[in-house]
Amino acid sequence: MNAYLGKLLHLCDPTLPIGGYSHSNGLETYVQNKIVKDDASTEVFVHNMITNNILYNDASFVKLAYEIALRNDIRELIALDQECAALKAPIEIKQASRKLGIRLLKIFDRQTTSPIIAKYQAAITTQDAEGHYSIMFGLYAALFEIPISEAIYAFLYNAAVGMVTNAVKLVPLSQLSGQDILYKMQDVIQSTVSQVLILDRSLVGLCNIGFDIRCMEHERLYSRLYMS
Repeated sequence: MNAYLGKLLHLCDPTLPIGGYSHSNGLETYVQNKIVKDDASTEVFVHNMITNNILYNDASFVKLAYEIALRNDIRELIALDQECAALKAPIEIKQASRKLGIRLLKIFDRQTTSPIIAKYQAAITTQDAEGHYSIMFGLYAALFEIPISEAIYAFLYNAAVGMVTNAVKLVPLSQLSGQDILYKMQDVIQSTVSQVLILDRSLVGLCNIGFDIRCMEHERLYSRLYMS
């Protein structure tokens, strides 16, 4: 058995008490606008979020943070954190990313630390960095010696689980329909991992106007179950 398996499962556990369950990342807007309304449209939403948004944004930030951790370059890490923050235009999404990252840090800082994590914490304290979730995930994946491809797969799988879980509640879908969609996403996730690993650096942060608009609209929905 691989020594990192337990840490990988812990890091990507959807039930980690970091507050992920309270964020729909714009899905609530899509549902209220009847864009996501059934099994088929939910599958399209999850597929498109993985391949058109997360690929170019958070999954790539996981990879870049992972590589920076191996180089132990705090200046580069702070610059990456600031880039990540700048690219998250919807305020709720930016706040969610920051909250999830800080809570992830609180969980694993009790178990282990490293010079790069300690310096990153100091930068967060002085507000030179914000501590975004994808960057924190990449740092701990590197610290736990989880292979990069498996770390990215786990990150994407965790995101897919979150989207499907929220869709089951919001659309609503049956639990079995949700599991069908999640099963279908396995090949999509694997393909996306391959793309993340070779993605041109200039494409990181590729803008998703439609997604950003729906997330901004969420701030003004008449009724809301989720924080984002």
